[in-house]
Amino acid sequence: MKKQKSKKILPWVTKDIVLNAVVYVLNLIFILFLFIGAIYINSISSGMKYESWLTDSSNFIHFFILLVLLVALMAGYFFFEDRDFLKNPVNSEMIFLIIEISLLICHVSGNYLNFYVRPLALATLLTLFLTDKKKAVFISMIYCLLTFLFDSLGSAEITIGEYPVMLMGFASSILTVFILENVYSRIKLLFMSLLLSVPAVICVGMMLINTSNSGWLTDLIFSACSGPFTVSAFIILLPIFETMFTKVSKFKLAELTDHKAKLIRKMITIAPGTFNHAIVVSNIAEACAIAINEDALLARTCAYYHDVGKLRRPEFFKENQADGINPHDDLTPELSANIIKSHTQDGYNLIKKNRLPKEIADACREHHGTLPILYFYGKAQKFTDGEVDIAQYCYAGPKPQTKIAAIIMIADGCEAAARSLQDRSRENVKQVVRKIVNERMELGQFEDCEITLKELNIIIHTVVNNLTGIYHSRVEYPKVNLDGIELQ
Repeated sequence: MKKQKSKKILPWVTKDIVLNAVVYVLNLIFILFLFIGAIYINSISSGMKYESWLTDSSNFIHFFILLVLLVALMAGYFFFEDRDFLKNPVNSEMIFLIIEISLLICHVSGNYLNFYVRPLALATLLTLFLTDKKKAVFISMIYCLLTFLFDSLGSAEITIGEYPVMLMGFASSILTVFILENVYSRIKLLFMSLLLSVPAVICVGMMLINTSNSGWLTDLIFSACSGPFTVSAFIILLPIFETMFTKVSKFKLAELTDHKAKLIRKMITIAPGTFNHAIVVSNIAEACAIAINEDALLARTCAYYHDVGKLRRPEFFKENQADGINPHDDLTPELSANIIKSHTQDGYNLIKKNRLPKEIADACREHHGTLPILYFYGKAQKFTDGEVDIAQYCYAGPKPQTKIAAIIMIADGCEAAARSLQDRSRENVKQVVRKIVNERMELGQFEDCEITLKELNIIIHTVVNNLTGIYHSRVEYPKVNLDGIELQ
């Protein structure tokens, strides 16, 4: 195998630095005003209880310094851990908006409902489903520290101390990440939301057990409601964030793989062969994504839709020619190749038309890269004594830009090749899979994505295991005569 490039890091330009700096400064100012607003509202509702606080400039200076440090910590984390994520200022704005809305909801619910019903894990939950687990854990820390600052310097009155509340919020947030990470159903999420209340109930119960506060039972009940309240707010806010920032959540992906989804229903009806192929490819792609620690649900969804462009002319693709009629028999090789290669762009256009996620549209267009359509190229050579421009028989591309797209390319090619084999022994399947991956490497199809040689070897092993499981040999049953009826 040819050695792959090391991880591609997008170059930064002055514009990127300036835009990110503007986003961070503006949001720092906005959070500062949120804090001042919270103090002012509390000063009114508490009978000017915070009047002295408002006139003491040192309090603002302390808060401002701490806020700057937290914002700088955020910038540093993303710069060193995920520079490509930070490069797009829209991502930074999304993270800040998650934090700001969560702070606002916490302040309002804490002041007008009950302090212990606040959705302290809301920011973590939104970050988890809109980005990934690592970012969610980090944001949970930042958010809990910000909440602590609001509580200790200017939020609702607390009778039992701010430190246990901060720990309660962090415990709920971490629990959110590890319990709800693989939950793809909103109904299931609501049922599991009660688990998020456990840290709150335990903390509040322990803190109130030795107090003479007559409202301890009310506080305990509200703390038990914090989990369902958090999840309810999350379910309302998630579609808004998805629309605003063109993000795709796990819930959306799970809905798109439902057989009742619009384009899936069309494939089942109009192109059943293509749909069955997509099902097999999706199983392989999901296993490969898990093996190299990529988003398995995204890989599965992209595989479901990678050939959706064939809906435009389903009869021109072999898997849909159940009646044995092949319309390519009446066409020139060049026209046939144009029809075949157009399904990638047709799929891209169809996904865009139906307003489905960009990641799926890109997989449609990239899963054949710039590969040649060898069957019709060879056929054209026979008609023209070998004088054929191969560029006319190549897919338009682009080449796979992500590991997910590379996985779809490999799974698609290997499934089609394995289906055509007469001998589907493990050794034979392994040779075919390795040959397909090597060919694509030699043609430079993985040059634009970050996939490594080690990951390609893992993918080869995973694809072989899946294909030999799908196309395993079957026992030949003997014929048996039972009361004059021949059975097999």
